[in-house]
Amino acid sequence: MFRDNKRVVVHFLFAVVVVMLITACSASKFIPDNRYMLDKVVMKSDRPGFDAAQLAPYIRQKSNSRWFSLFKIPLGTYSLSGKDTTKWINRTLQRIGEQPVLFDSAQARLSCEDLRTAMQNMGYMNASVGFDVKKKRKRRLDAVYTLHPGDPFLIRHFSYDIQDSGVARVLRPFITKNFSPRQFTVADLDKERTRLTAILNDSGYYHFHKDFIQFSADSARGSHDVDVTLHLMKYRKTSNDTAVSHPRYRIGAVRFIAGDSTGLHLRRSVLANSSAISEGSYFSSSALKRTYNNFGRLGAVRYTNIDFAEHPDSNLLDCNIQIFNQKPNTISFQPEGTNTSGDFGAAASLTYQNRNIFRGSELFSLQLRAAFEAISKLDGYDAHDYEEYSVTGSLQFPRFVAPFLSDRLRYRSTATSEIAVSWDLQNRPEFHRRVFSSAWKYRWSDHKHDINYNLDLLDLNYVYMPWISPTFKHDYLDSVSNRNAILRYNYEDLFIMKVGFGLSYSNARNALRANIETAGNILRLLSKPLSFSRDAQGHYQLFNIAYAEYMKFDFDYTHHIPLAPETQLVLHTDFGIAWPYGNSSVLPFEKRYFAGGANSVRGWSVRELGPGTFRGHDGRIDFINQTGDMKLDLNAEMRSHLFWKFDGAAFIDAGNIWTLRAYADQPGGQFKFKNFYKQIALAYGLGLRLNFDYFILRFDMGMKAINPAYENNKEHYAIIHPDLGRDFTFHFAVGLPF
Repeated sequence: MFRDNKRVVVHFLFAVVVVMLITACSASKFIPDNRYMLDKVVMKSDRPGFDAAQLAPYIRQKSNSRWFSLFKIPLGTYSLSGKDTTKWINRTLQRIGEQPVLFDSAQARLSCEDLRTAMQNMGYMNASVGFDVKKKRKRRLDAVYTLHPGDPFLIRHFSYDIQDSGVARVLRPFITKNFSPRQFTVADLDKERTRLTAILNDSGYYHFHKDFIQFSADSARGSHDVDVTLHLMKYRKTSNDTAVSHPRYRIGAVRFIAGDSTGLHLRRSVLANSSAISEGSYFSSSALKRTYNNFGRLGAVRYTNIDFAEHPDSNLLDCNIQIFNQKPNTISFQPEGTNTSGDFGAAASLTYQNRNIFRGSELFSLQLRAAFEAISKLDGYDAHDYEEYSVTGSLQFPRFVAPFLSDRLRYRSTATSEIAVSWDLQNRPEFHRRVFSSAWKYRWSDHKHDINYNLDLLDLNYVYMPWISPTFKHDYLDSVSNRNAILRYNYEDLFIMKVGFGLSYSNARNALRANIETAGNILRLLSKPLSFSRDAQGHYQLFNIAYAEYMKFDFDYTHHIPLAPETQLVLHTDFGIAWPYGNSSVLPFEKRYFAGGANSVRGWSVRELGPGTFRGHDGRIDFINQTGDMKLDLNAEMRSHLFWKFDGAAFIDAGNIWTLRAYADQPGGQFKFKNFYKQIALAYGLGLRLNFDYFILRFDMGMKAINPAYENNKEHYAIIHPDLGRDFTFHFAVGLPF
């Protein structure tokens, strides 16, 4: 396996060297006489503080694309071809490459006009653009655009001319009376026009649109102060009609209409609560949008069509909501292939779903799953197979399900409630495990602020170990010479009762996730009043099991920085900490942190790094020992589009895990503030991504740079003494790492 990885790396590095040489190849043979290739576009400004780069989209002619904003690999690939297109190799190289961009003076002239217009729209009314070319060797040139913005114009006074008295009354509370001078920009004027239009569209003005609002500006000669007036004109159905007051509409009847012959499948109360449009209220475009969104989230609804009918000679609108039903019942079968450390197996799941079980678009799901895997390289055990059977049932409501809630809060458009129960049976050669789980969860969103919330009101997990192999007990659990407290704890019966809360936020540039959960607190409060029994260590028990107690906090943040049209720098941090207390001296295995792998420090494989300076020594149980109570990941990745569906990446990863307590089986793993920074691992590497839009196949090649778990100086500073056999790790994954 290593030889194959090493071969891949060698070939990849060779390819990198080749393409670097390609970029140096001359493309002059494809440049006609008396023409020049556009080598680079330079933008600068003579006004301090003015960012010329922000106007780059207005440049009509760009130079050849660069990988990672540095290397013209596509141009170099094209340059390797010959002019004889009858040869397949030349056609292929030209098809996957990029032909030289020939400088076009007409495009440059139009770019100057677009740049000047863009600056005027930003308030630099006297702006101008200078253009020059800088010729270079091999018939290449740089196009240099020099921006002369001048001084910006400022709005001194902003006034409103509203010709419709009814509209004026509606807008009066929303008009700014105390105006402070600000820069004159077309974008701000359009924003004000959009704001007023939205207010009126939500206040009954069904036919109102932005074209009824215009602006006039007045400035004295030689002055940079502008007086702006917003004119809101009266209603005209056509340009030839007489101007009248804008009609204001109320909702008449609200009708729910079946979209097919099967009729309406939802209860009347569900239909009414899903509609934000109500009889007697003013027409509102926001209510219309909310109604579409509310019905769109109902699994029982395929799609919705809403139209309005005007009453003749009145300002009433009848609302017709047409509901098209989704098929209520579905059955699906999904086979899987599995591979665990080279052991192959198969799995299959059968899922039944009912999307409208109580006629309120409640989603009932029942899943049966079975898995089998033949386990090799496991000596001393009677069996060598892994079997797993599970059944999971869940019921999801498209609303809050809780007592003492008003209908308004209960039917909040973005809320869901879920009850889930599962039973899992696992038979391995080393042990048999039974897991029972149940959960009561809430999910809701705040679309205005792009925030999603999740509340795990109650989450129960009961782990029962009916049988453990005598061989496994002798070698790992009972052996005095190899006793491992962390390992023993995770092969005992376990009961977890947790509560959790989390939120997530995302926009074009940022993504944030935070989550906190705690376990055992409710049971601790009940332990003394209900006289819970204690075990030999003094731990309170429920069902003769010492229940787990811990608190856990996770924080994940990603920031995107655009560097070029198809290149961006992505920064990421992932921090987590968990503290076992009371009944627990060790975190349950599922709640412990690990480092390494395709989404962590990519110079190490999964669970190969940490905690601290700990170095694994027994591959059979290192999956337990190389876990911790605290995690820190720091990542920087430059992503760039290459060609066709291929994207490239160059990354630097840093991080590690630590324990909060000193465990005998994890020497060097405890977090200590004075030296934790010396234990941060560092890795670097390159990645290739196959981007199909709906999913991404990712190949990452990572190299260790600084290894905190070292035996010699060369191993510690691997970046100075690289060794492919020791430091290289290859990762294959689906989706981006962060």
